[in-house]
Amino acid sequence: MSSNDERAGEALPAHVRTAVIETFDRHAAQCRGGMQFSVYRAGEPVLRLCAGVAGVRGDTSARSWGPDTLAVVFSGTKGLVATIAAMAVGAQLLDVEAPVSRYWPEFAAAGKESVTVAHVLSHTVGLPYVDPDPSLDAQNRPREGEGKWAFLDSRAMAAILAGQRPQWEPGTAIAYHGVTYGYLMSEIILRATGRSVAQWLREDLAEPFGLDLHLGLVAEDEDRVAPIIQAPGYRVAPQVTDPQRRDVIDRMYASLLSPSLLMNSREFHAGELAAGGAIATADAMAKLYSLLVTPGHLGGGIVATEALEVATSPRASGTDCLTDRPLDFGLGYELAEPTGTYGPVSRAFGHSGAGGSIHGAWPEHGLGFSFLTNEMLSDAADRRAKDLLEALAGMRTS
Repeated sequence: MSSNDERAGEALPAHVRTAVIETFDRHAAQCRGGMQFSVYRAGEPVLRLCAGVAGVRGDTSARSWGPDTLAVVFSGTKGLVATIAAMAVGAQLLDVEAPVSRYWPEFAAAGKESVTVAHVLSHTVGLPYVDPDPSLDAQNRPREGEGKWAFLDSRAMAAILAGQRPQWEPGTAIAYHGVTYGYLMSEIILRATGRSVAQWLREDLAEPFGLDLHLGLVAEDEDRVAPIIQAPGYRVAPQVTDPQRRDVIDRMYASLLSPSLLMNSREFHAGELAAGGAIATADAMAKLYSLLVTPGHLGGGIVATEALEVATSPRASGTDCLTDRPLDFGLGYELAEPTGTYGPVSRAFGHSGAGGSIHGAWPEHGLGFSFLTNEMLSDAADRRAKDLLEALAGMRTS
């Protein structure tokens, strides 16, 4: 397997570079699609690796996966929303300790008067799914090319959530809000700042810093997107067998991760789903996170230093009450936790995505990184990102 790699800026130690390339090549040889791993420091590439195809291996019409191949980052989008929220805090447009109803009065319904923005950002708000969810009603499902899927109408879904009663007292339990996080934060940011998440991403991140990063992809870039493929038997949280919790999880992801793979549709790519609809290159994600942790300049001029310090400090930790997975959250960012999602480092922040992608930063090393792929593997079977981050930290893997 031959990896396409480039190096610029301050180099990695030779043994680390070799270990990362060997690890990448080993996993790429088994990949049914394509993958990219990028590492940046202070906005400059340190290592860029890509292999495979933007499709399914063996399909002669599939393009090679290159540095400009785009893919859906799934919940890596949540890390971008966390960044935008921190930017709004730094600009004094948003107070995370304020009740959501300060910005969104309708949200005070059903006993949510004291729910804060921080509860939403830290996945403790108790609204893991939309109820009732119009996207689950067959009558609301448009034919291909006709109409808009209900789950893509963020404001309509947010309006339903505003009237919904939490499943637990906000702040007393933690559970990953896989889809509703996007509806809630989209509405909060729009109400508080007057601009949508997509506008913030385009005007304050993508354009100023030259990031190939999109929320609401234009048609001209559609042919650069690698179609998502799922490994046989792929399922979210397969370890959960309790019927009641299984029902909640399936309701949470019914629209986004259905077997019909709606994330490969033009409608999904053009939508602005702030929980999991961003589309990017690994270079763009790694560059952004590297800028946020530029040595001596935390925040990189993107986020106010104090706002980023608060956003990346522990806010909610514990066992997910739905999936039994350990969670450690700041204000929208995932943090380093005992299972080593972000590698063998003591400090890290970022966000992972369904199926195996991960995007984040190691502040003490000044590095931003991104692993991006179009082949979704279940957590229990996926060692790709974990092995790459262990190699990047100087630990060879078997």
